Amino acid sequence: MPGGGDREGVGDFGYTQSLTRTLGNFHTFAAGISYISILTGTFQLFYFGFGVGGPAYWWSWPMVFVGQLMVALSFAELAAHYPVAGSIYNWTKRLSNRHVAWLSGWMMVVATIVSISATALAYQLTLPQISSVFQVVGDGTGTSFASNAVLLAAVLITFTTLVNAFGVRLMARINSAGVAIELVAAAILIILLAAHITRGPDVVLETQGTGATYPAGYLGAFLVASLASAYVMYGFDTAASLGEETVDPRRNAPKAILRALIASFIIGGLILLFAMMAVPDLTDPRLGEEGGLQYAVLQTLGSTLGTALLWAVVVAVTVCVLAVHTAGIRMIFAMARDNNLPASSQLARVSPRFGTPILPAVVIGVLAIAILVLNIGQPQIFTLVTSLAIIFIYCAYLLVTVPLLLARLRGKWPLEGAAESGRFGLGRWGLPVNVVAVVWGAAMAINLAWPRPEVYNTEPPYHWYLQWGAVLVVGGAAAIGFAYYWFVQRHKTGTLREHLALVPGVTDVPDPPLPGPEGPDMTEGPFPRLPDDGPAARPPKEGR
Repeated sequence: MPGGGDREGVGDFGYTQSLTRTLGNFHTFAAGISYISILTGTFQLFYFGFGVGGPAYWWSWPMVFVGQLMVALSFAELAAHYPVAGSIYNWTKRLSNRHVAWLSGWMMVVATIVSISATALAYQLTLPQISSVFQVVGDGTGTSFASNAVLLAAVLITFTTLVNAFGVRLMARINSAGVAIELVAAAILIILLAAHITRGPDVVLETQGTGATYPAGYLGAFLVASLASAYVMYGFDTAASLGEETVDPRRNAPKAILRALIASFIIGGLILLFAMMAVPDLTDPRLGEEGGLQYAVLQTLGSTLGTALLWAVVVAVTVCVLAVHTAGIRMIFAMARDNNLPASSQLARVSPRFGTPILPAVVIGVLAIAILVLNIGQPQIFTLVTSLAIIFIYCAYLLVTVPLLLARLRGKWPLEGAAESGRFGLGRWGLPVNVVAVVWGAAMAINLAWPRPEVYNTEPPYHWYLQWGAVLVVGGAAAIGFAYYWFVQRHKTGTLREHLALVPGVTDVPDPPLPGPEGPDMTEGPFPRLPDDGPAARPPKEGR
């Protein structure tokens, strides 16, 4: 299906239609909600939020939702105009310049790889509670807990690598089935927990004295505990990243982004609330230990029913890692076809048999396992890797929302004629929503990266570089990556010829700027700069 003549295609963006367009409305929604994965996130970090902030940490759930909703609304507006693979990278490319776009893509690639590592670790919190057979290494205490977690996670990542390598249709079938199981199981869990309620909803006002050790009192504990909620509600942009494989993406992607986030907020919030209202003993110290919510479910519903629901959590973790892996492949593919990564021709090659890029699937899988192996003896592996994943995501999101805000202030967004196009738009609410999205993203990134020993150095040995690990790792990854781009890759940038959609008889097409008042150069580099459904991209530089 060539993109040049397809209104849903990518020819208008300067690319050929290399990926197969087969995904429907539910597939797109399923990709977004499986990345967020209600059961994965709530069951993986409930123990942390509850242990640090007590039952009152629940209020971080609606707080994070409101902040992320502002980001999702901004993304939905962009997805209605630019439904292309590597959504964040391509959005920034059109809103800012190629340098900022590269950095946003790079941060998202790193975030994806770290997120896969972090999410796959959730197997350890659930499978050994189902059966001791899954505790292969040691007895689950000390470093054997982390070692076994790495083993189980490596098996899962190998599985998602193979599924993604065999094509988007297989991925979509498994993902959609998994999401259906997760949603049904979540609904059943909510009903069963509600049937076992032993205390009122005022439980969310209890702090259990958790703020006593913080200089700022409970506010300090609450800000730390909010990591548990922040870990769940991200990744909704995946629905847009599959735009080149989705039917009618300009209509479906914005809806899928918002539906995935809203559904996750409602279902996850009810699970957390009813679990704390139903658990027999709210002061049980095991609620604040790894696997706290799993323990609460087993204590409340009994072994047989609780174990059955925990298997649904395993399914949710599986499809979550699968969705994150899928999104990472599309991001690498998008950057590689612009010749923005090493070995771009190989990374951007779509298998004619399976209709998907195979090499990015393998590269992501290998790197995600490598991260786990490097931390195999780290007792605080869960909070460490999880925190890094969230910070990378928030930084990548900021590299979209900030350029979008600048475009609004310069009169370059919304695009001319957007209101009449019938596509999703925020209208007069765009500016306040965008401002809140930027302020929220920056504040939460700072909060998550703050060098707290409760997050980054909970157990000995205690070292300053461990406590400052988030700042050092995120800053180092950004600096090293951008240095490589600036000195090596930026001179090679240009759409690879095999992915280029040329206008017949045209050898070079200039890049029109986004409409609006004069501003800084928004057209630097050989990228297509499109006001909306504009002309094809210019060819790559001579000799490519």
